[in-house]
This record gives sequence, C-alpha cells and structure tokens, in this order.
Amino acid sequence: MKTIGLLGGMSWESSAEYYRIINQQIKQELGGHHSAKILLYSVDFDEIAQLQHQNKWGELTQQMIHYSKLLEQGGADMLVICTNTMHLMVPDIEKHIHIPILHIADAAGLAIQQQKLKKTALLGTKFTMQQDFYKQRLMQNYDISVIVPNAQDQETVHRIIYNELIHGQIRSESKRTFLKIIQQLHDEEAEGIILGCTEIPLLIQQTDCLTPLFDTTLLHASMAAKQALKLEV
Repeated sequence: MKTIGLLGGMSWESSAEYYRIINQQIKQELGGHHSAKILLYSVDFDEIAQLQHQNKWGELTQQMIHYSKLLEQGGADMLVICTNTMHLMVPDIEKHIHIPILHIADAAGLAIQQQKLKKTALLGTKFTMQQDFYKQRLMQNYDISVIVPNAQDQETVHRIIYNELIHGQIRSESKRTFLKIIQQLHDEEAEGIILGCTEIPLLIQQTDCLTPLFDTTLLHASMAAKQALKLEV
C-alpha cells in the first residue's frame, strides 16, 4: 500500500471527510484491521482565505508548493489537495515535486464520463466558478462542457460556503437556496451538477434532488484510496 499525502485544512470540515472516506474504503477492500497510510498537512485556513480574498494568488502558490514539498519529504507517494479551489496551483506545484498529484477535476470527469453526460454545471467558490482551470480541464480531457450560475447566484453560493459550511453550519434555508439554483441550472440543460467545493456535500446530497450530483469530496477521496492500492509493489 502506498502512502497518501493529504494537503488539508481548507477547511478541516471537509478534510475530515477525506480521512474517513479513504480509511473506510481501504478497510472495505482489505478487511481485517487495515487502514490507510496517510500523511496529513493541515493549514490554518484563515490565513488562506484572507489571501484568496485579497487576490494574492502568487503568495498562495508559494505556500502550496512549500506544503506539498513537506509531504513529499515526509514520505508521501502521491499528493491529494483536499479542496477544489487550490487546484488552480497544480501546474506550478507539479514543477517542484516528483510525486503525482491526483487532480480533483479528473475524479469528477471520470465519473461524469461513466454516466455519459456531456453538459454539466459547476458549483463552488467564486474563484472556482469564475476561473477556467477547472472548466478547461473537463472540456479538454473529457469533452464535458461546463456552465456556472449567474453572477448573483455565484455570490450566494460563495457566501454560504465561506460564512456557513466552512464553519460546519448546516442550515435548511441554505439547502433550499442551493436546490433552487440547481433547478435553475437543470432548466438551462445541465445534465448533472458538480459539487465543486469539498464543503458542499455537507449540505447537499443526491437524495435531495433528481439531477445527478457529482460529490467531488467522495470521488477524489475514492480515487486516492484506489490509487494507494493500485500502486502497491
């Protein structure tokens, strides 16, 4: 079994889900007393969030490179960044480490391909929804077109993520708001919805709506568990 390097804390609420899902899947696959081999570097998210909202992406990139190097030096065989937004830095991080990065958009893309969908909607932080790094990867690598909510709904989704979900606050009113936005995206012919922020699955699950949902936390963590076993020497 290979060692998974988790770069987490963005937020710790969703990072805890990564730890749980990976260990559950390793246990299910191997049985007995087995659990995953994991190295976790957990950041202080307040520092990250402030730099995000100050648009200091260069400084954030240097921090992410530093944390990734620490995980590689600690013995991680692969890197799993436990957040969608910070995959913006993956091309820069890849230049400075020698272990593979399991990209969260790949986890989503493979799952969407399996269901033979061609047009999906992306929900996440406004950084993820407004920039192209996620949408372009899905289009170029998986031939999946991606739409996002209108500007007002983007602000609403972003606010709920940062003001509520990151703090572990689950509100029925916010769930209703998300479901309304999902319905609007479905009406715009989105065949599925990418829950492109690792906190969103804390609020919305597949049982809440008929439109196919792609839980990036579950998909990404599952990819890590499978890769850890696949790479076994």
